[in-house]
Amino acid sequence: MSLITLTTDFGTKDHFVGAVKGAIYSELPDAKIVDITHHITPFNITETAYILKNTYKSFPDKTIHIIGVDSELSVENKHIAVELDNHYFICPDNGLISMITSDINPTKIVEINIHNHIETSFPVLDVFVYVASHIARGGSLNIIGKEINSYKNSVEIQPKINKHKNVIIGGIIYIDNYGNVITNINKKLFKSVGKGRNFIITAKRYNFTKIYKRYNEIVDYSISKEKRNYDGEKLAIFNSSGFLEIAIYRSNLNTVGGASTLLGLGYRDTITIEFEAIPSAKFTAKN
Repeated sequence: MSLITLTTDFGTKDHFVGAVKGAIYSELPDAKIVDITHHITPFNITETAYILKNTYKSFPDKTIHIIGVDSELSVENKHIAVELDNHYFICPDNGLISMITSDINPTKIVEINIHNHIETSFPVLDVFVYVASHIARGGSLNIIGKEINSYKNSVEIQPKINKHKNVIIGGIIYIDNYGNVITNINKKLFKSVGKGRNFIITAKRYNFTKIYKRYNEIVDYSISKEKRNYDGEKLAIFNSSGFLEIAIYRSNLNTVGGASTLLGLGYRDTITIEFEAIPSAKFTAKN
């Protein structure tokens, strides 16, 4: 039984998602379809990569991932099918795959070339579903495209380190359903640069000098419930995906608000971490 995931910026108001699912079931009546999300910010490749990077490994090997973000065919935005890490990805060649994983080499990449037989303005429905169905039936990638050696590379989500290795300069790559802002600074980089030093995280005019392990670590449970008032408190945390996140405790976009709105933080805004300087070594001259 085929397992196919859908990740798009279509939303759920229009007919697009339903049409894609219907086309899959028409080709593969026994398919299982999983919606990863249809609420990607339109054409946002960085956001798409963040979600898929933290999702696809939870699925079994040979899962087929259809990605309908920035998917209109052009001479600069071709369509590819990639076998990577025992998964299949059907998507535009716009740098997305390199942002999902940069440390795993693909088993095979093909540039999809069935467009000569299919005239469409909705490639996810007419092309990507066809390719997914072909793969699900055990078909070879070489049948639907010509093999190529590489795909477009994008390094947009890479943070920078200053030459003194005292500052990490990152940016916001995603805003979640709670309004929490996720940066491109991961825990591994933080530890390798910081080496246990004290630090200040700066997000616009807000500073943080502590990173929590859990959201509720901010709560002092020795205080009686009726005297606690932590809702709306800002905090920094490494989230479940290992990325630095600026959050509002128990945020609710309809009442308290989230970090994005309350702190005025948006996509691509700069986040910096400044570590205390390492004292210069002192040498004693020998006579």
